[in-house]
Amino acid sequence: MSDTERAASFAIGKAKERGAKEVSPNDLLLGCLLTRSQFGVFELGPWTLDLETIGIDWLQHPVRSDAKVAYSEAAVEIFDRAARIAKAEGAAMIGVDHLLAAFAAESTGLMGELKRNYGITSTTWRAAVARLSAGQSGKNGDASAASGPVGRGLREYLTPEQAAETLGVHVQTLRAYVRSGKLPALRLAGERAIRIRRSDLEQVLEPVQPESDNLHRLSGKRGD
Repeated sequence: MSDTERAASFAIGKAKERGAKEVSPNDLLLGCLLTRSQFGVFELGPWTLDLETIGIDWLQHPVRSDAKVAYSEAAVEIFDRAARIAKAEGAAMIGVDHLLAAFAAESTGLMGELKRNYGITSTTWRAAVARLSAGQSGKNGDASAASGPVGRGLREYLTPEQAAETLGVHVQTLRAYVRSGKLPALRLAGERAIRIRRSDLEQVLEPVQPESDNLHRLSGKRGD
């Protein structure tokens, strides 16, 4: 399990623990902090956060149940912001550090509370996350190795509109690929919305075989 998946798993478990139907930004932030912590302590720049004081039992495994939860719109906005950050950094997929950086713009909820209690600003938070990310890369030898196969992270999963834009086709064409089985898709838990793995887009691509007639015509033109 990659760090991104671990953070998401904890966030989902936290939502289920609360009996909520949606994963909130607070749940997601707690998952990210846990993933980057050691022995229940998260060190970021000049700040040392005891996760137990903000509601994380770091020795407890994520709650498992059959209850279906979805990501709230606010949590999806965090993922979207993290995707833009990852793209700006030239990363193929989102990592936990991209998610942490995305929280820098938040001023409500748990992030807002941390800002007030620790004197954190958007700039100082992003700078500290950047140093944390560099430290993770140095520890593991490579940024991609630090978070494992981040390609299996949530933002590898595209909306139909994003997938269509990536392929350069109309979104209805892409939906037709899904309906016909040419393109695998997944449905969000308890929702009608679907997502497509970026890595699966190649399944609707195939090599172009040059037609013999075209080859003859091209050969004739070369001979003129």
